[in-house]
Amino acid sequence: MKRGFYTIMAAQFFSSLADNALLIAAIALLATMESPAWMTPLLKWSFALSYVLLAAFVGAFADSRPKGKVMFFTNLIKIGGCALMFLDVHPVIAYGVVGFGAAAYSPAKYGILTELLPAEKLVAANGWIEGLTISSIILGVVLGGKLVDPQISAKLLSFDFPLIDFGIHTTNQSALTAITACYIIAAIFNRYIPDTGAQYQKQESNPFCLLRDFTHCSIKLWRDKLGQISLSVTTLFWGAGATLQYLVLKWAEVNLNMPLNKGSELQGVFAVGIAIGALFAARVVPLKKSLSVMPLGVLMGLVVTTMIFVTNVWFAYPLLIFIGGLAGFFVVPMNALLQHRGHVLMSAGHSIAVQNFNENLSILVLLALYAIMVSLQLHTHVIIVIFGLFVASTMYAVMLKHKANQKIFDSVALIGEQKH
Repeated sequence: MKRGFYTIMAAQFFSSLADNALLIAAIALLATMESPAWMTPLLKWSFALSYVLLAAFVGAFADSRPKGKVMFFTNLIKIGGCALMFLDVHPVIAYGVVGFGAAAYSPAKYGILTELLPAEKLVAANGWIEGLTISSIILGVVLGGKLVDPQISAKLLSFDFPLIDFGIHTTNQSALTAITACYIIAAIFNRYIPDTGAQYQKQESNPFCLLRDFTHCSIKLWRDKLGQISLSVTTLFWGAGATLQYLVLKWAEVNLNMPLNKGSELQGVFAVGIAIGALFAARVVPLKKSLSVMPLGVLMGLVVTTMIFVTNVWFAYPLLIFIGGLAGFFVVPMNALLQHRGHVLMSAGHSIAVQNFNENLSILVLLALYAIMVSLQLHTHVIIVIFGLFVASTMYAVMLKHKANQKIFDSVALIGEQKH
């Protein structure tokens, strides 16, 4: 890999670390406010909303200037969202501002990979990026859980700077301060991301023209026989992953009697599995064979339903690692294929914006359905079974669609095609 790739990885690690630690801190803050249980999924909902609303515009923004500069600027927006939470703005609104920054950050983060690396290295690059991102999720949720732990918070608050009073007196304030430091480290790495020299045509600034271009790009990617399959899989994965993040916390409470700061560690265990699966896929699955991993998505959905039988933490750990491993192994090759087709059919930033729109629309829909099921007071076991069967059946439907496409013409032969 080129040296600039590792700088991108470092910037992504600390930015994602802060995002996930902030989510746990926000959940803890909602608990102190005695908010209703259905409001907790709205944190992720408000975060993902920006990806959907800004999808038509952030691709052009990412392609309008060097992507390292885009990542630096959007990381500052995340810091602003964290500051709002510090100033007692409602966590759902403040975390939505962080999502605003993340929505503009993402096309630059993934788009730069297609500028920096050849097509044959995209699976490996995605494996490392996803593995590192998942590692940051692991550490982020664990860090967030530790920062809201009263004992650790007391130690942080015991530090006293001479002559200066920073006004940090509560558990939430000490947690937010530590998380802000992670965002600042990410911003420093952003400044050292190299300019790849990639040049795109002058980007449109008229919002109506941007909406028209985004619609055109969306239709083009969904009509492409490879694009529609890979986009369907990644869309399902991110919606399911966001929902599973909350399901694990609730499952830990119901089946394992674990509080939030301990349940967040189980999210980290699940993320370990994703990291293992992602890195293994990066080593053994070439881009040409990326579609062969789809059956693992069906298996993952079926295995999720077995969570209802687990009441011992020592069985919970290997189960979550196995589920995460399946998820990581099948999503990394599909993500690389989607990036490749998007790069061939359109610009890097625009294709990632289309991807983000669909994936985060899936997050909004599935989290909204999850919040409705919680408000209806369905038992956690019922929700887990519904969720697992939905994932398995949807993945099977995608496999049938790909089989039908192949009968028309061999779309797999297009993998590796160069941009004209």
